[in-house]
Amino acid sequence: MLPLMVRGSMFNSWKAMWVVLLEDGIEFYKKKSDNSPKGMIPLKGSTLTSPCQDFGKRMFVFKITTTKQQDHFFQAAFLEERDAWVRDIKKATKCIEGGQKFARKSTRRSIRLPETIDLGALYLSMKDTEKGVKELNLEKDKKIFNHCFTGNCVIDWLVSNKSVRNRQEGLMIASSLLNEGYLQPAGDLSKNAVDGTAENPFLDNADAFYYFPDSGFFCEENSSDDDVILKEEFRGVIIKQGCLLKQGHRRKNWKVRKFILREDPAYLHYYDPAGGEDPLGAIHLRGCVVTSVESNLDGKKSEEENLFEIITADEVHYFLQAATPKERIEWIKAIQVASRTGK
Repeated sequence: MLPLMVRGSMFNSWKAMWVVLLEDGIEFYKKKSDNSPKGMIPLKGSTLTSPCQDFGKRMFVFKITTTKQQDHFFQAAFLEERDAWVRDIKKATKCIEGGQKFARKSTRRSIRLPETIDLGALYLSMKDTEKGVKELNLEKDKKIFNHCFTGNCVIDWLVSNKSVRNRQEGLMIASSLLNEGYLQPAGDLSKNAVDGTAENPFLDNADAFYYFPDSGFFCEENSSDDDVILKEEFRGVIIKQGCLLKQGHRRKNWKVRKFILREDPAYLHYYDPAGGEDPLGAIHLRGCVVTSVESNLDGKKSEEENLFEIITADEVHYFLQAATPKERIEWIKAIQVASRTGK
């Protein structure tokens, strides 16, 4: 039983509820101590949408649509929590379709964790910069995985640190850390294991990559050509460029940036207009949502601002300002085209 924000046919507004994933549905309770649920959502025949962008101001939302075409919305506190719910719900629906019994592995009873194991404390020990699991930059399939580590390194650390008695027990603890969101899969091999119905979603394997959710992990393409090292995101055709005001994520201040829009793959790179060949940052546009913002960020009505907002597939928000209403419309239309056609 975990807390989520819930909205749907039973609630016209967002409510904080305690949510339980069962083998055939989702129950939600007003209080953790309640014996009877306030409602139940059947999963058989339902569809899952994540990320859900029906609510522009809310992040980490996913949606379940039942066979009766009733929409139920859930909001997690952070990205990893939402992804963990989505993975478990997908497993449950897959088990229903295959006639299998689903049991969420993130409960102590289902994985038979010893009561003496404190996953939170163990996670902090693993992240210790001197004695913890070492974060590396690993390469596989022409991709570089930054700030991550292999599955067998995690098991090696658990055994050498005397946190477990053997590798089999280490596999059980590592699976628990994965199911509770303390570890995240990186790369196809580890992600496929998590999405499957195997008893242990964690792999004791040198080719299975994982990372800590707050480590700054990112993956980048790597070229095997020594003469031409060109990132995937720069291979797209330039379809529009110009200067816009961009709001910073940390200080919330506005600065003029030169923007270059590319499609296939769809990226919006921004540069220092004073010069410099390397971009200050990039916005991946595939699957993004872009809309006009008719009020300023202080909530006051202002149609003179020419603001618009880009919400990426990972639900990162970018606020931009054009010089004129016409320019804003041109940028919005161009970004919409690139987001649908680019990869």
